[in-house]
Amino acid sequence: MKPQIQAFFDPATSTVSYVVYEADGRDCAVIDSVLDYEPKSGRTATTSADQVVAFVRAHALRCRWLLETHAHADHLSAAPYLQQQIGGRIGIGAAIRTVQHAFAAVFNHKPAMLDGSQFDHLFEADEEFLIGALKARALHVPGHTPADMAYQIGDAVFVGDTLFMPDVGTARCDFPGGCASMLYRSVQTLLSMAPETRLFMCHDYPPAGRAPRWEVTVAEQRAANIHIRDGVSEQQFVDMRSRRDAMLGMPTLILPAIQVNLNAGQLPAAEDNGVRYLKIPLNAM
Repeated sequence: MKPQIQAFFDPATSTVSYVVYEADGRDCAVIDSVLDYEPKSGRTATTSADQVVAFVRAHALRCRWLLETHAHADHLSAAPYLQQQIGGRIGIGAAIRTVQHAFAAVFNHKPAMLDGSQFDHLFEADEEFLIGALKARALHVPGHTPADMAYQIGDAVFVGDTLFMPDVGTARCDFPGGCASMLYRSVQTLLSMAPETRLFMCHDYPPAGRAPRWEVTVAEQRAANIHIRDGVSEQQFVDMRSRRDAMLGMPTLILPAIQVNLNAGQLPAAEDNGVRYLKIPLNAM
C-alpha cells in the first residue's frame, strides 16, 4: 500500500518532519518532530509542531505513533507536545538504552533514566506494527548512532540520518557508539531494496543553488550518492568518513538536544521558582 506523506521542512535546523497516513479520516504517524529552540535566549516555541497539529486536524487524522528515528543532536523533539495535542505513542529503537548509557556520565544521569522507559515503545529490529491499515516495519540501521532506526511504511522508507540526498552524502559517525563500518552496512541494507523504493531524508543541507529536497529513490542513491554510490567499497567509505568527521565541529544544539531527546523529548522539571533549566556540562565532551 502506498502511504500518503506530508513533509514539513524546518529551515532553522534543516530537519524534515513527516505525517504518514492512508487517507483522510484514518490513522497516522508523525516522524521526527521539531520543538523550536533559540539557543541564545533559551526560549522554546511550537511553531513547527503546530503546523503538524494543524495538518492532522484539518485531515481528521488520528495520531497513533510519534516516531523518532534516533536521539537527534541537532534539534529538540516536539513529541511530548504533540502527544498532548493529538495523541500517539512515542516510539524509538530499543538500542536507545545504549545511547543513554553512553551519555550518562556527561549529564550525570541516574540509573532510572537509562532503561528507555521514558518512551512509550521501544522497537526491536524488524519489528512490525500498524498505522491503521498501513503495515510498517522498524529497521535497525546503526552507524550514525547505535540506536538509529528507519521506518518502512508501504513503499516508503524514512531513513533518519543514515543517508542524505545524493549530492550531500551521508551522516557523521563520530558520536559515542557511532561506527562508519556499521553505517556502510546499514546503508547497503537500504539500497538493496527495490530500485523504485522511495527514501525520505530526515535532513537536507542543499548545495548553493538547490532548494531543499528530501525524497529520492533507491536507484537514484545507488547511482549518484557522493559518499556511498555503487562501486564504493566499505574501506573506501570508512576512510572518507573518518577524514571528514575529523574536520567537523560539534552541532550547535548537541548539549540541549541530546539531554532532552534521551528523555523522550521531555524538558527538565521546573525548579521551585517555576523555571526549567538545561544542564551544560563543562569540559565533559
